[in-house]
Amino acid sequence: MRERQKEWTIKGVKRTAVVVLPPKTEGAPIVFGFHGHGGNGGYCAQRWNLQALWPEAIFVYPNGLPTKTPRDPDGGKPGWMMFGGGLIANRDLELFDAMLETAKREWRVDEKRLYCTGHSNGGGFTYYLWGQRPELFAALGVVAGAGERLVRSAKPCPLMHIGGKNDPIVTWESQQAAIDAAKRINGERAPVEVVLHDDGHAYPPIAPEKLISFFKKQRRA
Repeated sequence: MRERQKEWTIKGVKRTAVVVLPPKTEGAPIVFGFHGHGGNGGYCAQRWNLQALWPEAIFVYPNGLPTKTPRDPDGGKPGWMMFGGGLIANRDLELFDAMLETAKREWRVDEKRLYCTGHSNGGGFTYYLWGQRPELFAALGVVAGAGERLVRSAKPCPLMHIGGKNDPIVTWESQQAAIDAAKRINGERAPVEVVLHDDGHAYPPIAPEKLISFFKKQRRA
């Protein structure tokens, strides 16, 4: 596997991601992994290490930009934007579209095996992408994220949601609301698997194996 940094310019702003490529990219599955607020792609590549469980796949761990949140009202830490009006609200969606275009054109990925996962703010962004690009993904994986309001335009897609019942930051109640919304959307057409653990908000050690095992079973029709 080759790890490198990839750059895109979106409306004059440089955006980056840590990319892990297998020896052969043509026809490979691809997983996009979005960090939580205050995180970065390099940390996810190292600590989540999803690529170790699926060496045939491409992994893209993007870096967010400074983003205001209730816990960071000044917007000093990097994250993902899902709300608000104006052009800036689309900055991260446009980054995703640019990354996807690279995946199709340069790496020639298997477009029926596109996956997305994220933790916390990145988990919410995963829900957001589901709503904004409803027919794109083979499966989604959310860890400690919420987004009931973000999936109103979503269409059935396999989902795994991993959360801690003692999460003090993204409460289990808010996560459960997103899960309930996903179940209403998916109905009998796609699975919603829930993994509940006893810990809090941190990315749990069980997540990588659970997510990759789930992703490997899913392929878009």
